[in-house]
Amino acid sequence: AVETLKTFEKKDSRVKSAAATNLSFLYYLENELAQATDYADLAVNSDRYNPAALTNKGNTVFANGDYEKAAEFYKEALRNDSSCTEALYNLGLSYKKLNRIDEALDCFLKLHAILRNNAQVLHQIANIYEVMEDPNQAIDWLMQLISVVPTDPRVLSKLGKLYDNEGDKSQAFHYYYESYRHFPSNIEVIEWLGAYYID
Repeated sequence: AVETLKTFEKKDSRVKSAAATNLSFLYYLENELAQATDYADLAVNSDRYNPAALTNKGNTVFANGDYEKAAEFYKEALRNDSSCTEALYNLGLSYKKLNRIDEALDCFLKLHAILRNNAQVLHQIANIYEVMEDPNQAIDWLMQLISVVPTDPRVLSKLGKLYDNEGDKSQAFHYYYESYRHFPSNIEVIEWLGAYYID
C-alpha cells in the first residue's frame, strides 16, 4: 500500500494530498510518528482544506502530547467539513486530556446525535459522567452501551462497581456475575463476588 501511494507523490496537489493523507495514516498505525508527521505536513501543505489531512496532523500532534495544538487541527478539520466524525471524536479526547470536561461532553453528545449506537461514543459519554461524579447518568449511558455490546465484561463490571458504590448490592451482584460469566479471569470481579458470598 505504501509503495502504491508513493507513486502518487508527483501528481497534482489534490491527488498528492490524498496520497500523503493515506501514507500518514498508515505510518501512524505502524507507530512511525516521524514519517506520519512528515506525510501529514505534506498532505496539509498540498491541500489546506482536506479534513482528513488536518485530522491526521492533529493525531500526530496528539501522540506527541500537545493536546492544545491537536485540538486546533481538529477544529480546523471540522470547519472544513462539519461531518468529519473522526475529528469530532478526537477533539473530545483532546478536551478530556486538557481536563475541559464540559467541552469534551459536548463533542461526544454531538457525535452521539450522528452515530446513534456507536459503542466508543457511548463509553466516552458514560466515562465523562463518571469523572463528573454523576453516577446515575453514567449508569444510564452504560445501560445504552450494554444494549449495543451485551457481552462486554469490562462494561458489565463497571456497572457492577457503580451500583455497588450506590449501595445497590443486588444490581451490583447481577452485573458482576454477568461480567464473571463472560470473562471468569478478572481478579477484581472474583474478589468482589467472593466478598459478596461471604457477606
